[in-house]
Amino acid sequence: MQAEDTLTAHRRAVERVITSARGRLCEPISLRDMSRVAYLSTFHFNRVFHQITGLPPAKFISAMRLDEAKRLLLNTNLSITDICFEVGYNSLSTFTRLFTQRVGLGPREFRYLAERITPTSVESLCAHYADLTGRASLNPSVEGFVHSPKTDAGPIFIGLFRIHLPQSRPVGGALLTSPGAFRIGPVPDGTYHLLAAALPRLGDMLGYLLPDSDSLSVGTANGPVIVRHGKASGPLTISLRPMVLTDPPLLVSLPFLLGDILK
Repeated sequence: MQAEDTLTAHRRAVERVITSARGRLCEPISLRDMSRVAYLSTFHFNRVFHQITGLPPAKFISAMRLDEAKRLLLNTNLSITDICFEVGYNSLSTFTRLFTQRVGLGPREFRYLAERITPTSVESLCAHYADLTGRASLNPSVEGFVHSPKTDAGPIFIGLFRIHLPQSRPVGGALLTSPGAFRIGPVPDGTYHLLAAALPRLGDMLGYLLPDSDSLSVGTANGPVIVRHGKASGPLTISLRPMVLTDPPLLVSLPFLLGDILK
């Protein structure tokens, strides 16, 4: 019981930090600032934050900044330079480089993509992923099963990432139209993180570029996925659940893949 109480207290401390950071993304946020909000020592806070979210504080805050930049790009007429400063970057080149690396498209291309996304392009994306999934069934590196309490969920994207953050293009991926078995591969040997996100069935196409965290379901494999000699031990299980405050923002490559398809 004491361990459970400690975990709950740690989670609440991390949630306080994330909520506080959301309100001041335009400002520098140091590890010391965050540890004060958490009422923990700097060393202890750094360890607790990583334990709860799967990421160091600085990487999580960086992901929050880029996620907010996506929102501003789609929902405002602010210039890219203004958005850069609004989310706490002092260098436009640094902001553009990080955005491109982690979202998969540059800020200008991301904004332009919003004008071109259609139901047909989303169907093309799903067909593209379904084709990759079909090929993987011939020689998969990773196999598993996705469980979900929702039977009417929209597309479920599953990706292998090098870190515990859904960003840029996954090393390998699959698409399910409903919960069930998946196969990914072949992929190079290495250690990966298996992450899944289920989008609701959307009428608004922009929702595919900027999913609402309140309507997302997410899940991860229980620990890193190690691929050796072309195969991971398994099968692996992912249980989807509603996204919570301590989950890393979904920077993932859906816009990147759409950009590929729409070229």
